[in-house]
Amino acid sequence: MACAVFIVVAFILSGAAHVLWLRSAASMRFSFPIDCGLSLRGKRIFGDHKMSRGFVVIVPATGAAFLMLYVFVRTAAPAFAAQLWSAAPWQYAAFGLWAGFGFMAGELPNSFVKRRLEIPPGRLPAHPSVRWVCLVADRVDSILGMLGALSVVVSVPTLTWIYVILVGAGIHWTFSVVLFALGVKERMA
Repeated sequence: MACAVFIVVAFILSGAAHVLWLRSAASMRFSFPIDCGLSLRGKRIFGDHKMSRGFVVIVPATGAAFLMLYVFVRTAAPAFAAQLWSAAPWQYAAFGLWAGFGFMAGELPNSFVKRRLEIPPGRLPAHPSVRWVCLVADRVDSILGMLGALSVVVSVPTLTWIYVILVGAGIHWTFSVVLFALGVKERMA
């Protein structure tokens, strides 16, 4: 359970950095689609909403969050730190970089499928059952990508997956609400 709490707190920290970055004028310099406007069979690969500016901050912010959080808990809560992965601080930074990349990359298959289904970026499908599938996928795709990436480099127990998916989906929705309220996202969900 310690690893799950660690992951959630680290992503709250990097998510806060993400919100601040997206609200900054500096982020606009990186406001171009990662698919470079390319299409596959007449349909955009990912669409205009998957921009490089998200990768620019989430990856290093998550690396920094993993490192700083590990250094903090190692000193402030050694019993908690003993339940985490046995690794050096620099490895925690690397785990965080990789987890941040997995988080952002995890959204891409969902976007790719939605473009094939002709669902416009930032919009929900008209059909109610497809809408619910998309709402759930939008909350867990990045979490699954992150956990999958992290599992490549460290052991991530099944209970950690379950906890992070359940709690993380709620936190991810909260960040979406905040980004909507700040005018960064077009829809709350």
